[in-house]
Amino acid sequence: MAQRISLTRYLVEEQRVDGSIPAQLRLLLEVVARACKSISQAVNKGALGGVLGTAESENVQGEIQKKLDIIANEVLIEANEWGGHLAAMASEEMEGIYLVPNRYPQGEYLLLFDPLDGSSNIDVNVSIGTIFSVLVKPEGEGVSEQDFLQAGAKQVAAGYCVYGPQTTLVLTVGDGVAMFTLDREQGSFVLTQEKVMIPEDTKEFAVNMSNMRHWAPPVTRYIEECLQGKDGPRDKDFNMRWIASMVADVHRILTRGGVFMYPWDKREPEKAGKLRLMYEANPMSWLIEQAGGAATNGKQRILEIQPDKLHQRVSVILGSKNEVDRVTRYHAEAE
Repeated sequence: MAQRISLTRYLVEEQRVDGSIPAQLRLLLEVVARACKSISQAVNKGALGGVLGTAESENVQGEIQKKLDIIANEVLIEANEWGGHLAAMASEEMEGIYLVPNRYPQGEYLLLFDPLDGSSNIDVNVSIGTIFSVLVKPEGEGVSEQDFLQAGAKQVAAGYCVYGPQTTLVLTVGDGVAMFTLDREQGSFVLTQEKVMIPEDTKEFAVNMSNMRHWAPPVTRYIEECLQGKDGPRDKDFNMRWIASMVADVHRILTRGGVFMYPWDKREPEKAGKLRLMYEANPMSWLIEQAGGAATNGKQRILEIQPDKLHQRVSVILGSKNEVDRVTRYHAEAE
């Protein structure tokens, strides 16, 4: 029987053998993984744990919060605030940053997270997940919101945990993408796939077709060509997949290829997009790029966007490289 490699061993080897990560970052990632295990347990209990339904409150985005949104947010904060690895955290569910209390040691990292992505799927038992991103705190005294406003290319770790039929943790520290599956009997994440690579070409796209009439012409052009199949300019049939949970859609793409799109649309023309740059687009884009894919907002590489606010939104097109390049080219041609 092949020797099983735990998340801890994988991270230790990244630190000791490959030199990809320092010790404090390794410890931070282990804490995040433990928090994800706790969230997974709450998700798995569902109605039995009394965690389904809305919390009768709104987050900073003006969205109705689910009970599990609040639970997941609290789990991540409580797990990470005392370890001495962090200086501050930021969450999609909170308006401002969360400073590590003075009674705990202050670390050199900043943690950003979407505690529970795909909230609309919680009550219908469809895959949801946690997305996280780690940055290095700039030098200087104290921590401010400005310290978080770093381009995605400066991330030192990023990943997500998808809570589906299996609980799977997907991680990059800039040395490729690795997947770990939670062994519930042992209570530990076990390496199940390493050096994940996305096919450059695909026959699958993921997009919310109900918004088609609101899209910009380049996006409409691309999707219409896909829908024409073998009879159109693409000369091949495409399948559409849409789970309405970015974590689940991206996980499918990392597993077998595809393109995911949540573009700008004219319903709210003043907003650059729907998804959040810091909590969703940046970590997912880095994972996709580390697996050989591409990620743009239609005009530029997402990881090169300089954020100007904590809850900034962005148009997202990511996945198999040749398809993302095609959509990006259509945008350039339209201009």
